[in-house]
Amino acid sequence: MAEFVRVETKDGIGTIRLDRPPMNALNTQVQEELRAAASAVTADTEVRAVVVYGGEKVFAAGADIKEMADMSYVDMAARARELSSAFDAIARIPKPVVAAVTGYALGGGCELALACDWRVVADDAKLGQPEIKLGIIPGAGGTQRLARLVGPARAKDLVMSGRMVDAEEALRIGLADRVVPSAEVYEAAITLVRQYTNGPSQALRAAKLAIDGGLDMDLASGLAWESQLFAALFATEDKAEGMSAFVEKRKPNFLGK
Repeated sequence: MAEFVRVETKDGIGTIRLDRPPMNALNTQVQEELRAAASAVTADTEVRAVVVYGGEKVFAAGADIKEMADMSYVDMAARARELSSAFDAIARIPKPVVAAVTGYALGGGCELALACDWRVVADDAKLGQPEIKLGIIPGAGGTQRLARLVGPARAKDLVMSGRMVDAEEALRIGLADRVVPSAEVYEAAITLVRQYTNGPSQALRAAKLAIDGGLDMDLASGLAWESQLFAALFATEDKAEGMSAFVEKRKPNFLGK
C-alpha cells in the first residue's frame, strides 16, 4: 500500500491523489509511488480517464529540498534519470489525463502538471519553475515540456527568472487550460475528462500517441506515424461500431476494444 499517493476510481475516472502534508513535497518515495500509480491506471481497463490531484490546498510545491541539499553530482547523476522517468510515466499514461491544480504547483509540482494533457487551475493558484533560485534548473521535464507548451521565449523567462505566474497569466500563455474558483477545481477536472469515459479508448490512445510522438519528429515522420496509428484502428471493434452507428444514424456504444 502506497503511503503518499493513492488511486481512487469512480465512474471510469481514476484519480491519482497526492497526500503528503503539508505541501506534497515530491521526494524519492513520492516519485516512485507516482510511477506505480501511473502503471496501475494504465493497466486498469475500468479506468478510461485520469485526474492528478493534490487536494484542496496545494497541488505540489516542489521537490523535497531537504532530501536533495546534501546530494553530490555523483548522487544526482545516479538518480536524475529515475526522477525524470517517474514524471514521464504520468505523461505516458495512454488515456486522457488532467491535472487539478490548487494552491501551488512549483518546481517538480509544475513539472508534474506539465506531464498531464490539460491543467485545470484554481483562480488563486501559483505556478512556476523556481529551481534557478537554488542554483539549479528543472530536472524532470520543466525545460522541455514547458518550452513545447508555451514556446521557448516564455519558457526561458519562467525558468531563468524563477518567477511564479498567477492563474490569469498561466491561462494567457497556455500553461493553464481552464481557470475556476478553488473550490471547483476537482469537479471541473472531472467534468473535463468525463466526456472521454464512454469514448473509443483505442482511438483516444492513438490520438495521444500521434500528437505527443509527432512533436518529436519532423513533419514527414510525424505524418508516417499518424498513418500507421490510423490504419491500426481499422482492426478494432470500436471502429466497426462507430462506423456502423454512423451509417445507421444512432449513437455508438464503444467498448474500448
